[in-house]
Formats: sequence, C-alpha cells, structure tokens
Amino acid sequence: MRVRDAMSSQVLVVGPEHTLRQAAQMMATRRIGSAVVIDPDSEGVGIMTERDVLYAIGRGLDPDVEHTSAHLTWDVVYASPDWTLEEAAVAMARGGFRHLVVMEESEVLGVISVRDIMRVWAEQHTAANV
Repeated sequence: MRVRDAMSSQVLVVGPEHTLRQAAQMMATRRIGSAVVIDPDSEGVGIMTERDVLYAIGRGLDPDVEHTSAHLTWDVVYASPDWTLEEAAVAMARGGFRHLVVMEESEVLGVISVRDIMRVWAEQHTAANV
C-alpha cells in the first residue's frame, strides 16, 4: 500500500504568527497531533506537533505569547505519495518522527502519521486472518 492510500488529506495549516495555544486548540478540536506551518516569507513547509507544544510549556513558556514559528521543525522529511508504507515507517524510525508531511513537487497533499500506518497494518492483518 502507498502513502497516498493511508495519509490524511485533511491537513491543518497554521501560520507562523499563530500562538502555541491557538495551534494546540485547533489540533485538539480536530483530534490530530500535528499542524503544517506555511510561512510565505520563509523557504519550505514546517510542521508543529503536539510534542513541540508540550516541550515549550514544559520549559515554562507562555502558550499565549509564543508563536509557532519559534517552536517547529523546518528541517522536515517529506514523504512522497508514491512511497510504500514501509518506506514511510523507515523514514519515521530513522528520524524519530511520528508525522510526515506528504508533498508532491511544492504542494502539500497530506500528512501521514504512525497512527495511520498502524491502522492500515492492523486492518490488513485482521483481513488476512479472517
């Protein structure tokens, strides 16, 4: 199975000036663990995860003052929609990531998470054992 078949195409996109609280509230409302950050004044696409929010709050930073731009990963590993789930899992394991932004050329197509991969593999395992 390919990344395009398991990814979420409903991507939360936030700007670099959103506060950590705003980003966290949007992630919580959608029950997701990441947001894609697009900064028109910067190169590339960044990602903010629930861990980024947790680490900032754990350091005593104010989530109503801190902006996403200071707490995200710009050095993102992007997945191709044509990758296999195994390739995505290997990239996640090597980099210590739980989310990969799925891109084709310069367009964000979706996000794939460890949860997405586990869900597909569990469904395939169950179907194979029926």
